[in-house]
Amino acid sequence: MTTIRILILMFMRNVVISALLFLGAAQVALADSSNATVSQTWQMLDYLATDYSGAVQGGKIISDSEYAEMQEFAATSRSRLQSLPASAELVKQADTLIASINAKAAPDRVSQQAHALADALLAAHAVSTSPDHAPNLQRGASLYQAQCSSCHGLTGHADGPAGLHLNPPPVDFADQTRADQRSALSLYEAITQGVEGTSMTSYEKQLSREDRWALAYYVGSLAYENEAQTGAAIWKSDHQARAAISSLKELSGARVGQLSAALGQEPARKVVGYLRLHPEALKQALAGIPLARGRMAASLAAYNTGDIREATQLALSAYLDGVEPVEPQLNAHDSALRAQLETGMGAYRTSLSHKISVADVTKQAGDIDVLLARAQTVIDEGASDSTATFLGAFTILVREGLEALLVVVALLAFLRKAERHEADRYVHAGWILALVAGGITWVIATYTISISGASRELTEGLSSLFAAAVLLSVGLWMHQKSIGGRWQAYLKEKMTTALNRKSAWFLFGLAFISVYREVFETILFYAALWSEGQGVWLLSGIACGSVVLAAIAWVLLRTSRRLPIGTFFSASSALIAVLAVVLTGKGVSALQEAGWIGVSPAPAPHFELLGIYPTWQTLLAQLAIIVLIVAGYFFNVTRSRRQAEKEAMPLNLATHRAE
Repeated sequence: MTTIRILILMFMRNVVISALLFLGAAQVALADSSNATVSQTWQMLDYLATDYSGAVQGGKIISDSEYAEMQEFAATSRSRLQSLPASAELVKQADTLIASINAKAAPDRVSQQAHALADALLAAHAVSTSPDHAPNLQRGASLYQAQCSSCHGLTGHADGPAGLHLNPPPVDFADQTRADQRSALSLYEAITQGVEGTSMTSYEKQLSREDRWALAYYVGSLAYENEAQTGAAIWKSDHQARAAISSLKELSGARVGQLSAALGQEPARKVVGYLRLHPEALKQALAGIPLARGRMAASLAAYNTGDIREATQLALSAYLDGVEPVEPQLNAHDSALRAQLETGMGAYRTSLSHKISVADVTKQAGDIDVLLARAQTVIDEGASDSTATFLGAFTILVREGLEALLVVVALLAFLRKAERHEADRYVHAGWILALVAGGITWVIATYTISISGASRELTEGLSSLFAAAVLLSVGLWMHQKSIGGRWQAYLKEKMTTALNRKSAWFLFGLAFISVYREVFETILFYAALWSEGQGVWLLSGIACGSVVLAAIAWVLLRTSRRLPIGTFFSASSALIAVLAVVLTGKGVSALQEAGWIGVSPAPAPHFELLGIYPTWQTLLAQLAIIVLIVAGYFFNVTRSRRQAEKEAMPLNLATHRAE
């Protein structure tokens, strides 16, 4: 088997393995979403977080039965977590929780750990955590009177006639101390799953999902009926409150105890009570830069109280949910400011995880708020700037399209040099299908669903790193063929054998991945710019950018035809190596923005076109790729020299005998 076939088979094997892993992960997530294990475990942790205070106070057990139940719930949760896929980190958190319970730790600490584990569980597995639309509270009130009031009482005080004789007694929904630790999601899960060891049974079969959410929201408002009356004023006037909850999903998971650090306990009760009774009011929630500023303020408040995890999550949300959606507008009008925000907010998140002093964190947050205020001004001033829209659309397409174009042109030029014109259609099919997929992405992002910042960054980051790995392998292979005349034997072999189908599909896959990665990012930029109402100028910028890219492609293809074959292989291998370095930097940067990798600022320039970012993580990753390229170069040269010496030995021996 030839070297190229081995490499291609290796590439195809990696592609297939990656695809299988991706499909397997998707199937696991889908199975988890329909599996009650995740929901039941979450409910158990949430119940533990709420009821532990009834078992331990001041480091002493005040109820043996409650304490034994807490230990049982923690152990059972750990066992269930261990049975779930990719649960190693969750099990570690469960071990920490069990240790705290065994040590009779303070209720606040145990509650925080249990809630953190429950949130991490939902983040790791695809489970629905909110209704599809704002619940009908009138329907919820009607269901409560029909299904719940006989035990829990007409007003939720656990004084219903049927509940007076129950052991344990029904929950008092009007108890604010307990209600502060419960979310609408907590109540929904209790209604859906029931509560083991009590008379509360599952209503999953009796009530529809919509009805269960309506009932959960109504029940969750009973402890805050008085506060809800004044909550409307706070919600309408307090930007920090509106930044704390910006979606139905966030409202469903919100707890008063969680929001108290940023808003204060009484304002948090008023806002939660009001929104649970009027979830339609979420239309007034903040978005964009105002949301980012509110989340940053809440992050700083959480850090001041010692809740590092909550502070980190809020800081990540400030970027992904606040800055990321308006990044296209900001990038079009002031790309340097956008880069400052990206690096600064990433460094702030890293500082939180390193537990630096409150004073230093406060200074960082203040500096970022200044940048955010500038960003809002830039966006407001540029919203009606047609020239900025045109230039933004033009530069985005040329900048992002150039990387994909270089890969496609290199593939087509290679096939022409090898005189395998029949394989061109696979490359063309790859990039054309990538454009079609990009168009579908535009429709989805604009009219169907909102693609979250995290999903976008993860898609860009992982696809960039995958493409970089493939290009690195291709570049080293092309370099190998460029030395010692190896290209001549390779072309001779390719001229006499048919193109392997797997090889053709490899070309298709590389073209598709390389182009769609750029199209995905570009389309989401355009979807955001389109909302500014500058459609004509946006389309003009796209048209001009397309002309420039077409001209570049024509020049590159024409130039490649005139290059000697050895020079072509050398130039192509160098170009592909550079692209691998660029994509590595961009991939790591995207994963940093998604919160997967930390951010440590480095004294380096910011040059996005070359994937150079001022962080140690991106620079070290690119350095590692450069080391691999250099090592591969010397390996190829050494191997070629040894093979040449081996081939020359019989000739030298024959010459010696002739003499």
